[in-house]
Amino acid sequence: MARVEDIGQQDNWRCWLCDDSVDPAMSVNDDRGPSVDARMTDRKAKKKGKGKSKGSTDLHERLAHRGCNTGKGNIEAVVIWNEQLFTIDPVAIIPTVDRLAAKGGREIFCRCPTAADADTTAAWLIDRISRLEPGLTLSSDIQEGGGQYLVALRA
Repeated sequence: MARVEDIGQQDNWRCWLCDDSVDPAMSVNDDRGPSVDARMTDRKAKKKGKGKSKGSTDLHERLAHRGCNTGKGNIEAVVIWNEQLFTIDPVAIIPTVDRLAAKGGREIFCRCPTAADADTTAAWLIDRISRLEPGLTLSSDIQEGGGQYLVALRA
C-alpha cells in the first residue's frame, strides 16, 4: 500500500467519496483525517477474474477521510449528488462511470427542468467524474425533449 502523502498528492488532497478537502496535517485517527481506500471496481474484478476476493492485487488506491472510508466499510461506494443541483431521476454515479470507462459511448445521468439546470449539472458531473476516474475524457450531451432536458455524458 502506498503512503498517505503520495496518494494525497495524487488526489489533490480531496476525498474521493465526499469530494471535500482533506487536511494532511490532521491526525489519521480523526474522522476528518486522511486515509487510503483501496477501490476495486466490479469492471476490474471481472476483467481479472478475481471477483471481490481479498487476494486481489488490482486495487486503485484513493484518498478518503477516515470517517468516509470507515463508514463505507467493505461495500460498494456511493458518490452523492450535489444537493444544490436540480435533477430528476439521477443515476448511481459509480456504476454509470464504470460502464462509460469500460465501453465508451453515451450514458444518461439525469433529467433537469431547465437548460440552465442541465448545463450546471453537466459541468458538475464532468468536474466530479474527472476526480473519480482521472483517465476518462468526457463531454456533455444535453438534449431537450418533453419540456425537460436530458443530461448525458460521452466518453
